[in-house]
Amino acid sequence: MSKYQEVQQTLQTTQFTWLITGVAGFIGSNLLESLLKLNQKVVGLDNFSTGYRHNLDQVQELVGAAYWKNFTFFQGDLVSLADCQRACEGVDYVLHHAALGSVPRSIENPILTNQNNVTGFLNMLTAARDARVKRFVFAASSSTYGDHPGLPKVEAVIGKPLSPYAVTKYVNELYADVFARCYGLDSIGLRYFNVFGPRQDPEGAYAAVIPQWVAALIKNQTLNINGDGETTRDFCFVANVVQANILAAFSNNPDAGNQIYNVALNDSTSLNQLYDMMKALLKEDFPHVEQHQASYGSFRNGDVRHSQADIAKARGLLGYEPTHRVAEGLHEAMEWYKSSLSGEKYA
Repeated sequence: MSKYQEVQQTLQTTQFTWLITGVAGFIGSNLLESLLKLNQKVVGLDNFSTGYRHNLDQVQELVGAAYWKNFTFFQGDLVSLADCQRACEGVDYVLHHAALGSVPRSIENPILTNQNNVTGFLNMLTAARDARVKRFVFAASSSTYGDHPGLPKVEAVIGKPLSPYAVTKYVNELYADVFARCYGLDSIGLRYFNVFGPRQDPEGAYAAVIPQWVAALIKNQTLNINGDGETTRDFCFVANVVQANILAAFSNNPDAGNQIYNVALNDSTSLNQLYDMMKALLKEDFPHVEQHQASYGSFRNGDVRHSQADIAKARGLLGYEPTHRVAEGLHEAMEWYKSSLSGEKYA
């Protein structure tokens, strides 16, 4: 039995109260679904700036009334300390995922990114400290590695940040460390590498590459690849992220707390490979996909050329073992996208 299976068994018989910030977003709603199915009590905080009510509606349908009654939602904003304090009342574990993502958006609006990702993060740390939560788990980012060329990425070695977003995510790690030293707040940061899966928004200027490309392929629209397509990423299915969060929150390993962990596969997939994998998964239901040709443009400002994670630390200290490789995750996510983008109700 894996460490994750052990923790799941424990949670099915012991109920705790969890706060998920950004609960109406992509990762937040997946965390909500998993925790409710484990019969946990969940408090959710979101201001709907990048999350959606339909994500919560979908989770409600998936988990059913018996589990949904364990969910309490607060509409609030990270920049309000009072909202953060209200959400933290009586909470055992915080899973902090509310943030303003996207490298391009941060370059266009660094002040707004800083308000959400730094001021909002500090508010949440303060509220969690005052509420005496057991552990504060937060979404860090692979963008923190910046211009360091080494592969695979190891937690202790980073470069200079390449965007305002990357600065804010590194500041989060620094603040969490200081709160551990000054106030004894136990925290764990999870550096995500290109997470994908159900309920990831395919629309908008800052949509992630996988849902954006799926939408373009299904609708037979122009699909733009930045650069020559040989840029590589360590794409990570959201089920692996859920596992990492639950393990991080619930780990009783004395060496696990107040650490930063990579959450990925230690794998490398080029954008061209990703494009071909998507076409192969879609062509049976959408025959036009086989003839689709991508368009290539300039490299995106602030992007790193290659990214791949060393996950030995998460394996060793948390017991993290990814359940989905890229192909498995794409196959599972594709069913959701096909249903969602063809106007059918996902179930």
